[in-house]
Amino acid sequence: MAKDIMKWDPEDQTFWDSEGKKIAWRTLWISIPCLLCGFAVWIYWSVITVQMLNLGFSFSKGDLFTLNAIAGLSGATLRIPASFFIRIAGGRNTIFFTTALLMIPAFFTGVALQDINTPLWQFQLLALLCGFGGGNFAASMSNISFFFPKKMQGLSLGLNAGLGNFGVTSTQILIPFVMTFGLFGGDSMVLKVDSGTLIGKIPAGAETWIQNSGFLWFAILVPLVILSWLLISNIRAPHVSPDIGGPVSSFFKMTVMLLVGLLTSVAGLWLILPESANGSGLDISKWIVLPAVIAATVGILAILPGLSARVRAQYKIFSHPHTWIMTVIYTMTFGSFIGYSAALPLSIKVIFGFQHVMGADGVMAHTLANPNAPSALTYAWIGPFLGAIIRPVGGWLADKMGGALVTQICSVVMVAGAFAAAHFMQAAYASATPEIYFMPFFLTFMVLFFAAGIGNGSTFRTVAVVFDRQQAGPVLGWTSAVAAYGAFIIPIVFGEQIEAGAPQVALYGFAGFYFACVMLNWAAYLRPGAKYKNP
Repeated sequence: MAKDIMKWDPEDQTFWDSEGKKIAWRTLWISIPCLLCGFAVWIYWSVITVQMLNLGFSFSKGDLFTLNAIAGLSGATLRIPASFFIRIAGGRNTIFFTTALLMIPAFFTGVALQDINTPLWQFQLLALLCGFGGGNFAASMSNISFFFPKKMQGLSLGLNAGLGNFGVTSTQILIPFVMTFGLFGGDSMVLKVDSGTLIGKIPAGAETWIQNSGFLWFAILVPLVILSWLLISNIRAPHVSPDIGGPVSSFFKMTVMLLVGLLTSVAGLWLILPESANGSGLDISKWIVLPAVIAATVGILAILPGLSARVRAQYKIFSHPHTWIMTVIYTMTFGSFIGYSAALPLSIKVIFGFQHVMGADGVMAHTLANPNAPSALTYAWIGPFLGAIIRPVGGWLADKMGGALVTQICSVVMVAGAFAAAHFMQAAYASATPEIYFMPFFLTFMVLFFAAGIGNGSTFRTVAVVFDRQQAGPVLGWTSAVAAYGAFIIPIVFGEQIEAGAPQVALYGFAGFYFACVMLNWAAYLRPGAKYKNP
């Protein structure tokens, strides 16, 4: 087992060459697959809900969208406590514990999916716990930042974040494939309508083992949990994790902090969700509830014994006006990436998987299966793959052109892309042959993923230039937590507007937000006389 490290100075070239380099790279190569699994478990409802619809689970389309949204909200909220884990619990204890927690929703998702009569609240609870995967990003990035010298921070963090983000693509490729055979045994179910995989359609009547969706990641997590305990070290140096205590006390502290995030998430979801989806039915605006969830989480953490001083030390970033500017802009990029990743598969299924015909009563019906429908599971992974792989290019372009300028170009492209996607979505949802609009719809969404990915990379440079080294890290942690709420907002808004019969309205709203970001980015960083000119 890797020993705790009492002295750590990667800036010392002799130390780095003699022992630091080996330890740091070993930590990174274990951290990446652990983070990848975190993203995979967090986002896998985007695939599972499509197959639940194909198999005839007795939930409305809106209810299925809420499963994506629940995981999105809890994952974003849990990033807030997770950003403190390395300081109070150490790297090995944190990565081991947070990776092990993913096994709980993974295993019980497999169990719940074996019964088509499993009630909605059980799936909602599992989606809530899948938020562990979203929260893990903050802890993982914080841990890696301590292991590498400054000159390698971009490379090491880029590898960890970029390859970790491939968990979205991995889950959207692997899950449809492993559903096609009895990898882990158990009874199969029969498709009511056509489904698909990366290589093509699976016809109605075919056997499907949907429970493999969870069991697959449980099986992958088992060796990773063991390796993370054996090969990752706690750095007990004064500037990292000097007073973490033993593993049991570390696990306890993290459990308490995660419970805070889960409880505030549950409270927020109860206020937002309709009564039919086990919510309060009070119809309180999500735009009011979400800030309240964030404030409550930060506020409660600030009064926890032993943690309050460290939390309050981070509050200095909130007095910097550019913290709030970059929060909005980063939400446009990463929030769009993760939100569209969660919502696109089910959106393709709902919009293009059914014929939309006018009934005798003059009401548009959306329940007749479309025999010519494209398979959501064949196409949906491409967008997240494109957005993740293009991310480093955004950073490279920002170094050449300036971060704000690259972000501005991406923002304009996203405005145009959202309007175009809305047009084709509206046309498809009013057509008996929606498949004729699929390819232009799909290509415009690829443009959105492409622009969001490049813009995501360019924002990192802006933060690095605008903020000093003490503030840049906390600002990145804060902005990543808020932006992750895109995984809640986008699925829930799509679900609401599809239920209302006007899915294009969601994209019109997002286009308006992107336009506001164009104006904000120009005013802050590109206008003549800006304090930070094109950082």
